[in-house]
Amino acid sequence: MTTENDRSVLDSIFSPLLPGAGCDIVTEAGDEKDTQLEDESAAMAEDEVSRLEIEGVRTAEEGTTERAIELFTEAIAHATTQARKASIYNNRAQALQIKGDIEGALADLNVAISLCPKDVPHKVASSAYTQRGTIRRLKGDMSAALEDYKKAAALGNRFAQQQIVLQNPMAALCSNMLAEVFSKLQKGQPVD
Repeated sequence: MTTENDRSVLDSIFSPLLPGAGCDIVTEAGDEKDTQLEDESAAMAEDEVSRLEIEGVRTAEEGTTERAIELFTEAIAHATTQARKASIYNNRAQALQIKGDIEGALADLNVAISLCPKDVPHKVASSAYTQRGTIRRLKGDMSAALEDYKKAAALGNRFAQQQIVLQNPMAALCSNMLAEVFSKLQKGQPVD
């Protein structure tokens, strides 16, 4: 008869998680892969995805837009979570905008927005809504732009909040008047 201590010793000796142990373990439910190896593999894949995304951003900032788009595309192919893919689609959309591919940018922004979690505020969603709103505004679709800005503003995006104010003619007039007053005050001029 084995004691609890005996079972503990045997479990530690034959633990599949120890170095040199087999990759597969047999359980009552059948064969399962070693989750530690899967986790390590996933971590390496995520590290590579992060590297590709960061390199893509850096490359885009340096003006090599085509290469940045290639890096983002490769990162998307290897990303394992929706949130990570959303971030990369958002970044690729920026590169596509720089390149002048507005329709491609809109398509990527739509995907980025669809991949963001709906139940929590998300920085990527905020950025994607703002970018899409700006594109829609430039295309003359003011009502769709305003809707995107409202969604981004609700997620805390300050630029979107400013755009909402500027789209209101009365608010824009007040904003211009305040800017003029502050400008005069800074210059030491009298305020009428």
